[in-house]
Amino acid sequence: MGAGHDHGHTHGSTPPTGTAAAAYRGRLRIALAITVAVMVAEIVGGLMADSLALIADAAHMATDAVGLAMALLAIHVAGRPASEKRTFGLARAEILAALANCLLLLGVGGFLLVEAVQRFITPADTKGGVALVFAAVGLVANMVSLSLLVRGQKQSLNVRGAYLEVLADALGSVTVLVAAGVILLTGWQAADPIASLVIGLMIVPRTVKLLRETLDVLLEAAPKGVDVGEVRQHLLDLPGVEDVHDLHAWTITSGMPVLSAHVVVSPETLDAVGHEKLLHELQGCLGDHFDVEHCTFQLEPSGHAAHEARLCH
Repeated sequence: MGAGHDHGHTHGSTPPTGTAAAAYRGRLRIALAITVAVMVAEIVGGLMADSLALIADAAHMATDAVGLAMALLAIHVAGRPASEKRTFGLARAEILAALANCLLLLGVGGFLLVEAVQRFITPADTKGGVALVFAAVGLVANMVSLSLLVRGQKQSLNVRGAYLEVLADALGSVTVLVAAGVILLTGWQAADPIASLVIGLMIVPRTVKLLRETLDVLLEAAPKGVDVGEVRQHLLDLPGVEDVHDLHAWTITSGMPVLSAHVVVSPETLDAVGHEKLLHELQGCLGDHFDVEHCTFQLEPSGHAAHEARLCH
């Protein structure tokens, strides 16, 4: 390595399980088993009651089962070790699973809206009592699954995608309960397709929010909560730092923010001791203030940036 090209690397520790979602693998499995069981029950109940709302909720639960299965598969794939070809491993698999969950949710939402309109055109004789019982069973099961995933959804986009699937199901079950109660008490059959419309409309906003966050990761936007301007200023405030350029911050997957920067240092820090001291200070600055532990720094003397190849910027 030529003079003036000293590279400083500091790496924070990563969880032994690999990603933030890995700690919730067991809970996702339980939620998947519950979802499949309730899905089967709601399909039977929907056919018995001739309830579009109940069948719609069962269809949504089917996509939930697929989403939960994808989340589990993504955790397994993301846990595989890095290689020379894939230097960050396959951690991004979880983000791809979250994206697939978004597409599934949007598809289900659109399907429910179309089917509800069709039911308005061709009304059916929905049996409110049967729908009420099966919707109540679905709601209880969904609440159990939500309690298993509520903590993990704050830490992982992958788990959040699964959580939102189950949450939409819980809201759907409540809507079906209300519609079934209305039909049972008043005989107003329009309550069933209206409930389907409500379920479809509830799915979309949360899905769009998750989709936006997922695309931010895939497009390598700065990690949530990390202001690149503030990071730059904190680094510049350290003794011996004259300038910072080529500063990049992005997210590999949930819980794995990464940062790299070229740091121009003063002449008195160009020796090995000065470099080591400054690297510890740079790492400590980011770890303490911005919760970014995986960082790569290139320390370079004044004027070095003018000689760097354009592709390095």
